[in-house]
Amino acid sequence: MTEEKKGLLTGADGQMRCWWHGSHEDYIRYHDEEWGHPVADDHLLFEKVVLEGFQSGLSWLTILRKRENFRQAFEQFDYNKVAQFKEEDVDRLMQDEGIVRHRRKIESAVNNAQRAVELADEFGSLAAFFWSFEPNPVNRPELFNYEILIQRTQTEESAALANALKERGWSFVGPTTMYAFMQAVGMVNDHLNGCCIRPFVTRKRRDFQRPF
Repeated sequence: MTEEKKGLLTGADGQMRCWWHGSHEDYIRYHDEEWGHPVADDHLLFEKVVLEGFQSGLSWLTILRKRENFRQAFEQFDYNKVAQFKEEDVDRLMQDEGIVRHRRKIESAVNNAQRAVELADEFGSLAAFFWSFEPNPVNRPELFNYEILIQRTQTEESAALANALKERGWSFVGPTTMYAFMQAVGMVNDHLNGCCIRPFVTRKRRDFQRPF
């Protein structure tokens, strides 16, 4: 692999992409159609926070392949509905083989839904709060390479976001988890230089209407 292609894989379509999809078709779709694309929908943002929390200690591919089950289990990630879950709902979800059956993470999802209701009341929307932590683009490299990506597991902004959420009672929202969240919802564009999707995401971020 030459230096300019480090961290990139050439797909069956001849296009180069970030390596981490591992040539899994469902992962390639996620890489191309979702990862890094800016998101302002509150339910999708809440979904990303919850799933990033569930991913802790697991691979994202495991979570991705269970995502539809998670959506059914957690009311399509309508945090107003999840906030009403009781202990018996937690017990029910612990029996659901379609999701990750981890009691602390399930309880965290319910707690975070309750905190999301409060946050939306405070800021008008989850999107307005989360996007206020978007990094200043002047502090980020224009050409994003493999060495940068593998060394950057958290940032000053992701730590600030994590701290702000923790102060409001959220859980499973550490700075590394929050950086993965920021990558996923397009608050940063971490597609590598040379990836066929990076220019597309760059344009989407340029045209994206910030929700504040």
